[in-house]
Amino acid sequence: MSNANSQVSQQGPQQGLQQGSKRYFGTEVEYGISCPDDPNVSPILTSTQAVIAFAHAQEESLSGRIRWDYAPESPLRDSRGFDLRRYHQAPVIDPNAVGAANLLVQNGARFYVDHAHPEYSAPETSSALEAVIADRAGDEIMLRAVQLAAAATDDEGNPGPNLKIYRNNVDGKGASYGTHENYLFSRDTEFDDIVAGLTPFFVTRQVFTGAGRVGLGQKGQTPGFQISQRADYIETEVSLETTLNRGIINTRDEPHASEAFRRLHVIIGDANMSEVATFLKIGTTGLVLDAIEDGVRFDDLKLRNPVEAVHQVSRDLTCTEKLQLDDHVTWMSAVEIQYEYLRRVEGYDADGAVVKRWREVLDLLSDDPRKAGHLLDWVAKFNLMEGLRARMGAGWDHPKLALIDIQYSDIDPARGLYHALVRRGSMERLTTDDQIAHAVEFAPESTRAYLRGGIIRRFGKDVIAGSWTSLIVDVSGVYRETRDVEAPGVELVRITLDEVDRLTRDECGEVLESAGTIVEVVEHLRGLGAVGQ
Repeated sequence: MSNANSQVSQQGPQQGLQQGSKRYFGTEVEYGISCPDDPNVSPILTSTQAVIAFAHAQEESLSGRIRWDYAPESPLRDSRGFDLRRYHQAPVIDPNAVGAANLLVQNGARFYVDHAHPEYSAPETSSALEAVIADRAGDEIMLRAVQLAAAATDDEGNPGPNLKIYRNNVDGKGASYGTHENYLFSRDTEFDDIVAGLTPFFVTRQVFTGAGRVGLGQKGQTPGFQISQRADYIETEVSLETTLNRGIINTRDEPHASEAFRRLHVIIGDANMSEVATFLKIGTTGLVLDAIEDGVRFDDLKLRNPVEAVHQVSRDLTCTEKLQLDDHVTWMSAVEIQYEYLRRVEGYDADGAVVKRWREVLDLLSDDPRKAGHLLDWVAKFNLMEGLRARMGAGWDHPKLALIDIQYSDIDPARGLYHALVRRGSMERLTTDDQIAHAVEFAPESTRAYLRGGIIRRFGKDVIAGSWTSLIVDVSGVYRETRDVEAPGVELVRITLDEVDRLTRDECGEVLESAGTIVEVVEHLRGLGAVGQ
């Protein structure tokens, strides 16, 4: 490895953007959905039923559905400096239309139908643990949604659908759906440095972020077990796409924030049940970004064939196979590369919590990967399957193994195998049930999500629409009575949420909890410069 790079890496934190400030995180989960009573029903329909059931319940408790405002979105803008044109985009009129259900939740999240899946986009957070809590709240919201859908009846009195929800990434038929991460970073940072620094990291971090999967190949056509559910669907190094030709690095440039930032949209990750895996996935990536923005170089870790390496790492259950680096001379295992990343970035971990867990997991994987079953999804799942294989003398093509695969990711605590492991003390948690319950009802306090969620919770009747970067409210009181945005007297005001670290509990908590009307909140925000024209 390059001596120059090694010297840079040991200089520790310098003057980068994040020194003395926070990194902001967000997660998105597209859930797998099925209806055992009607296996042929469209998942677009069942996803819509779940989201609308939750929307109706929130509408009754908070007095109104708040539609999503699409105006600020630009999903085809590329970090490499160009836009893909969008043709024939039609506006969605009916919020109950199949495939169109979309709402803001009182915890600051977005809950909607994305193609054939219900998706929960968590509110913005400012620490890895806070991100885990907000992410787990999505499972609880999804559970409530399917329970509400089942309890509903149609116009003829027929019961609602019996829906099952899975936190996974594959359907076993060739389709993959995403579990995405989002990180803000400075627009001053060269995107080429992001690609160079993160590509080897993303290729190899699957040794602790993998969810485990039965079957090799996109359709699982070859018997076997692999570490990652997502690996077989990664086809190129860098790409804007998220549903085809998926890249190790995604280039979407849609910050949902000040133009001083870019948003790193990560699509290579798996859907984790393990809280430790989610914590490490977010925490370690944040530290590597801190280091990149501070000038630490990782060029010497460049892989000769990154896409091929993604697949190789996923199939290496021993975590010992060597990957060839781009110098054509050096060979390192995924775990060795992760140790090198840890060494170079550990000085950026303010309280040491991420680094401590990172080192613990790498040490276990170096010794014997099967010892990490209490921390990592893929190991826990593999251990369950190996136990069954030993008892039955079964090969990897046995249908019961596929059943374990899907049952592990069932988010229902009464049915899911992950939850069974937690109950018997075989899987470690980082959160408590009380923390998750609170995160379902209340937004994180350290980001703009606090104001978004708080206004929805306290003054939902006055909110017309919203997005990550704004809320549109009526200050006349007419809309809350008429539910008609075009009614005479309606006076619309746009609250701007461009700064992720503004409008937190520290800035808005007192007025948000004490105000009697939305007008009082708007006047306070006007004084903070957060009310647009």
